Amino acid sequence: MVAKIMITTPSQFWKTKSLEDMTPAEWELLCDNCGRCCLQKIGDGDSGKIKFLAISCEYLDISTCRCLVYENRKRLKPDCVKLSPKKLTQAMGWLPDTCAYRNLAEGKELNWWHPLVSGDPNTVHQEEISVRNKVSPGGYLELETLNKILL
Repeated sequence: MVAKIMITTPSQFWKTKSLEDMTPAEWELLCDNCGRCCLQKIGDGDSGKIKFLAISCEYLDISTCRCLVYENRKRLKPDCVKLSPKKLTQAMGWLPDTCAYRNLAEGKELNWWHPLVSGDPNTVHQEEISVRNKVSPGGYLELETLNKILL
């Protein structure tokens, strides 16, 4: 039998607080752990659109969709963006349209499968929103494979 972990929060803080007024703990709870922001991206110079590749950062655990070095990610990977309310405007173009940070910044509601709404951290995976076991970990791709993906 698998134990089911439920998420409980004292209130629906995301409905009553602005992103800027959230505590660091509340800010962190907004992440649904889908792993999409940890995918490699390519920008189309003509259209400006961002394409997400099926290649993750080498520090993303693709089975849990969590960063293996979260507390030290900026030191180990200097180009990793530590998202904050101040940096959100710059990041909007490359955040996936399912992202809670992006949705709230755009005045939208959290999706029903978001763990804060569903109460279950697995709904993001059950609904196949996350990248769980769908991508290749970047640290393990050979250059030849990467060239095939990019060409």
